[in-house]
Amino acid sequence: MAFYYEKLDHVQLAAPKDQEQTAKDFYVTFLGFQEIAKPQALQKNGGIWVQSGDVHLHIGVEEDFTPAKKAHPAIYVRNLVELKKHVRDHGVPIVEDERLPGFQRFYIFDPFGNRLEFLEKR
Repeated sequence: MAFYYEKLDHVQLAAPKDQEQTAKDFYVTFLGFQEIAKPQALQKNGGIWVQSGDVHLHIGVEEDFTPAKKAHPAIYVRNLVELKKHVRDHGVPIVEDERLPGFQRFYIFDPFGNRLEFLEKR
């Protein structure tokens, strides 16, 4: 082929209408992402954009919202043990998964029911 894929720009997740503050509380305050400004032309759509390092998540508003329970972002983490402790210390349920050889990983769900995977190479 004459083309190749370079990298993933972002992952879009959805949230119910008027839940931007809940998204900020979870993604920015709890998980430690930084909110970034959306382009002015997209601000009217609602939602928020966040990033940490090269990880970019766009949480958009969906009128007939249904959470993504199977489809999900998988985010590499340095010091996964500390993230797991942080999540547990705040009472967020963790789904352990040891089925991927060579990796430690777990899942959580955001306040809207979207699945998030966090992993680190062993």
